[in-house]
Amino acid sequence: MGTFYTKCRIENPVERTRSVVLQKLLVDTGSEFTWVFDKSLERIGIRREKKDVRFVLANGEQVTRSVGFAIIRLDRYFTIDEVVFAEPGDLMLLGARTLEGLNLTIDPRRRRLVAAGPLPAASPASPRLTSALHPARKKRRAHAARRRARR
Repeated sequence: MGTFYTKCRIENPVERTRSVVLQKLLVDTGSEFTWVFDKSLERIGIRREKKDVRFVLANGEQVTRSVGFAIIRLDRYFTIDEVVFAEPGDLMLLGARTLEGLNLTIDPRRRRLVAAGPLPAASPASPRLTSALHPARKKRRAHAARRRARR
């Protein structure tokens, strides 16, 4: 598929006027989390909510990093997500969880992010399914049908 970069804005969820624009964030569906340099997150007041979270890098190396909460904006799309406080030597990444929260997917031919379409949701159960799920209801309906047939 290849790699590509995107631009995004990271906002403090408590003080939304505090934000930073990241010009070059690697889109990486192999990373669960979004990684942003610690100095950028600290500058806009993002707090370290979880400390010493363990991660395995692509090269197999294990590291520990802090994690905080941020609003991530790409064009008209936005979500709130956990972000990793990246340290010097780490890559800045836009991870799979953030992409899912943004409801964006990758167009591999054009190497860009595109809208993923309608979000899946639960729907009301069909009458047949409802009957199968509720044996007592099914029994009552059968009994009522027998009574109507006798009349």
